[in-house]
Amino acid sequence: MTVFSAYSDEEILDYLIAQVKDGTVETDMATLKKQSFNANASGGESGLARAFIEVESVADIQGVLRTARKFHLPVIPQTTATSTVIGSDGQTGALILSTRQMNRILEIDKEDSVAVVQPGVVNGDLDQAARKRGLFYAPDPGSKPISSIGGNVSTNAGGMSTVRYGATKDNVLGLKAVLADGREIKLGGRTLKQAFGYDLTQLFVGSEGTLGIITEITVKLMPIPLGQTVMGVAFFGNMGALAKAVTAIRMSGVYPTMLEALDGNTVIALDKYEHTHYATTSGAMLIFKLEGSSPESMAVVKDLLAKYEGQNVQVTDDEQEQADLEQLRRDMLPAVFAGQNHLMEDMAMPLSKLAPMMDYLQDLGKKLGITIYTAGHAGDGNVHPTFVWPKDEEAVPEVIIEALRQTFWKTLELGGTISGEHAVGMIKNQWNNPELGETVDQLQHQIKTLFDPMNILNPKRKID
Repeated sequence: MTVFSAYSDEEILDYLIAQVKDGTVETDMATLKKQSFNANASGGESGLARAFIEVESVADIQGVLRTARKFHLPVIPQTTATSTVIGSDGQTGALILSTRQMNRILEIDKEDSVAVVQPGVVNGDLDQAARKRGLFYAPDPGSKPISSIGGNVSTNAGGMSTVRYGATKDNVLGLKAVLADGREIKLGGRTLKQAFGYDLTQLFVGSEGTLGIITEITVKLMPIPLGQTVMGVAFFGNMGALAKAVTAIRMSGVYPTMLEALDGNTVIALDKYEHTHYATTSGAMLIFKLEGSSPESMAVVKDLLAKYEGQNVQVTDDEQEQADLEQLRRDMLPAVFAGQNHLMEDMAMPLSKLAPMMDYLQDLGKKLGITIYTAGHAGDGNVHPTFVWPKDEEAVPEVIIEALRQTFWKTLELGGTISGEHAVGMIKNQWNNPELGETVDQLQHQIKTLFDPMNILNPKRKID
């Protein structure tokens, strides 16, 4: 079929460049390839963008959206491009709108315990700035040193301390965003309670750039806890036993800050990566952290670990040793990914179903003859199984696809969700109907149409 375009590529780009007064528009092939294809996610659903725009103002964003509406072009919001679900990769002919240069911390208010930031501020940078004022920013995804607050909000990122402080949604009080039609809106505020009107702030959290372009975020900051912080490790025969211990600790009244699980395969990979020797101890490893710890709370944890056959329990209050343990957990991904293709998944389970899911994954790997590395934020039921295959096989093997399919169906059967904190992107957008049901699936599309009737904002992501 022959298509007669009303405008040439040159005319489109000339118009775009005229709309971006403060930022930059890049069209060279090297930049377009780098920004269009994200190495963090496996899959072939990305395409080469038409232009990469680094905006520096709300006016720039409005100009890009004006261009998109005029020429009916997709707009792909992007900050630090750390998505693992093909959530911010390019699409053929699209405009990638990057807010990474909008990276100022606008305010840290100790009295109100809030920070106001632009979307390009890196999570770890905000946390460090807050700590200089005696506060901290609680959400801590594994990508904390490199991921942006804007991206965290767009995906409702979680992290290791979610068990105590909640995910990103629990720490966002308000935001500003530019809608597809160019209007800038202000949602929420800086109060800890808000009961007026529909909660559109939380509608935008986790929306993956499909409803508007976030330009400013107001987040809660927490006071640094008093008392002693301790961390420790314990070892179990398998992940099922570990999960039962985690549930008991979670319900004990101790309020741990971290309960991280690593299965035997993952610990072996970490030993190889870190030159440690944890795998010689047992089949699963629990890393735990308690802030404001007391002798009584530590005694409760030790008693529960013993009850559920936790072995070789080691506890430290040394800051460097604690930092090393946290880094060990963060190094889990590069250790597992090293030298092989991979797909890491992101289910969240009801706490009572965490142990059955851990056992299921172990059995599934044996049944299909594949290696599954299972880790996760066990304290909030978030499971991260990683499915791997040889580096020389570019396409995802059918056995891996089948393993994913069976894992997703089992997750839903147990009352879980197939996306706890990594979002949906294009990897999982075909599962909206099974997870949400037909009526809610349709309602999601109606909400999208209300905010973005031309379907220019990150099309095909989150919902298909």
